[in-house]
Amino acid sequence: MSSFLHHFSLASPLFLLVLIGYVVARTGRWPLSASETLARFAYTIAIPAMLFRMMGDFSKMPPVDARLLIAFFGGCLIVFIIGRLVAATLFKLDGVAQSVFALGGVFSNNVMLGVAIAKTTLGDASLAVVSMVIVFNALILWTLVTLSVEWARHGEFSLRGFGKTLKGVLTNPIVASILGGTAWGFTTLALPAFIDVPLAMLGQTAVPLSLIALGMSLAAYRIRDGIAQSLAITAIKLVVQPLVVWLLARALGLPPLETQVVTLLAALAMGVNVYMMSQQFRTMQGPVAASLVLTTLLSAFTAPLVLTLVS
Repeated sequence: MSSFLHHFSLASPLFLLVLIGYVVARTGRWPLSASETLARFAYTIAIPAMLFRMMGDFSKMPPVDARLLIAFFGGCLIVFIIGRLVAATLFKLDGVAQSVFALGGVFSNNVMLGVAIAKTTLGDASLAVVSMVIVFNALILWTLVTLSVEWARHGEFSLRGFGKTLKGVLTNPIVASILGGTAWGFTTLALPAFIDVPLAMLGQTAVPLSLIALGMSLAAYRIRDGIAQSLAITAIKLVVQPLVVWLLARALGLPPLETQVVTLLAALAMGVNVYMMSQQFRTMQGPVAASLVLTTLLSAFTAPLVLTLVS
């Protein structure tokens, strides 16, 4: 119990920032465009500045066990299959809706929530693990759901579609900052002060701005639409995925830090990217939006609980 309270006390201020953003947006005094602008600044400037600066010291960091990718993404694949089976058998959804439903159970908010919670609860050493997952997260999961949807629609997939996905990932500001920072880190050169200081100042704003922006964006969604499906997605996301990832991490013999980080990332709320995907394919918008709100609300308690159980 004391361990849970310790992790909860570390994580609760972060979720309080999400709540502040939500309340500010619900008052109606801030237009939706304000939250979109704030989120864009955090996503394209503040967080990349923090990650580039952090990864600039990559050569000085302890080595990261690459098996964590097998644990995390192997768990994602297993849970994705489970999600499709649940969507098909329990809710009788078509192939496209099954794919979006299943993606909701595996795609975590690793950038806005993952970076902040891992840094606060597990320390700076955890960020190398988080960064490695972020780099591969969009590429692997976006490709997985795209192939799933294309197969459901046409019974085949194309290399052209994979190429577009790869290009989108590599030009993503988060991924680009991690790769750029890592490349600089391998030079073993220190960043000049006139670059390092502004990056540090921007990086200090990354966590609070991103969490407030997340809260403001949640105010645009309702939880009444498709409640049965959203509850199923929420259960898969917050219970099944972290359990499967933890079991794989244990089976692979991952070190304690890597095990804690990948299990924590698996236990986080759904990423807003899933809602974007539901809009793109014009399916499951209501249940996905509801799941986005529910998983964010409940992960304030489940994330500290998972950290306690795996510590």
